[in-house]
Amino acid sequence: MNNRTFSILLASFLLLLSVACGNKGGNNNSELINNPVYQSDPELKKITGQISQSPEDATLFFKRGKLLHKLKLDSFSIKDYKKASELDTNNAEYYSAVGDLLFESKDLSGSVPWIQKAIAKNPTDKKARLKIAKVFLYIRKYPNAFEQINIVLRNNAYDPEAYFLKGLLYKDAKDTAKAMSSFQTVLNVAPEYRDASIQLGLLYSDKKDPIALKYLENAYNLDSSDVFPLFAEGVFYQMTHDYETAKEIYHHCILSNNHYVDAYFRIGDILMQQDSVQKSFHQYDIAAKIDYLNPAVFYNRGVCWERMDSIKQAVADYRRALALDSTYKSPKDALKSLGVTK
Repeated sequence: MNNRTFSILLASFLLLLSVACGNKGGNNNSELINNPVYQSDPELKKITGQISQSPEDATLFFKRGKLLHKLKLDSFSIKDYKKASELDTNNAEYYSAVGDLLFESKDLSGSVPWIQKAIAKNPTDKKARLKIAKVFLYIRKYPNAFEQINIVLRNNAYDPEAYFLKGLLYKDAKDTAKAMSSFQTVLNVAPEYRDASIQLGLLYSDKKDPIALKYLENAYNLDSSDVFPLFAEGVFYQMTHDYETAKEIYHHCILSNNHYVDAYFRIGDILMQQDSVQKSFHQYDIAAKIDYLNPAVFYNRGVCWERMDSIKQAVADYRRALALDSTYKSPKDALKSLGVTK
């Protein structure tokens, strides 16, 4: 275990300890300086020392907030962002940071007021306007989202992030042609905008157009540490019934990331179609060990058990799938067909 991993684990433990002890310090300076979490990482300790010397310096709280977020200690991070906004009430970036963090934690109603504060402080704050546009996208208020995006584009007619978000809006609204046009505009302006390449690859894949492979390959070449674009190429070949190429690509994904559950799952699907039930079972069995909270994995492994006449094991997997998702219809139907009522 490296030092950074140990520090993160220690910080997480101290976070739980501080909660368990009923720490009621709120946002006062003492709690924001003396909590043992801030001594759990060398960089945190250094910044906290600086804060103790200059407790009215908003930039230090903001800097530490970003580090805490990086360490996935968001309940502490948000305190620092809020403290920074209290100390410097005119800095839109601080309000925007609070809104971002709340948005990431799916607290939409909580995030909007902070993002609105950021916009009020700086009407040209592109980041805040695009963030609130994402909120509107999430709740499907498309006109409100477009309004925010267009304000950004009036300040910069070639802003790639604005066009990318516009593409997501069109995609969500099922206007594929305009979505593709927006994503292509992103690449015209910023050729290395990886997410736009991925989106175009997926949309062309839906049309079973081989040009999808060009966009997906480009995205993978931009960052080969993320195998999703490679996996999406496999899906394209599977959709177009080139199963052997698809399996090769999925195996490549697994070589790059042996925890990539979707690749095992897809190989299992193909092998099942090819009547290689035992080989299919092996793939689902690996997936079940990796992602033991995925009901679809257990349902599909159950199907394999059933086809191999191992009914007891099949029933156990169907029940496990239902325990993970009580609304899952397929395992319910499978149990019913086996005459199992409980």
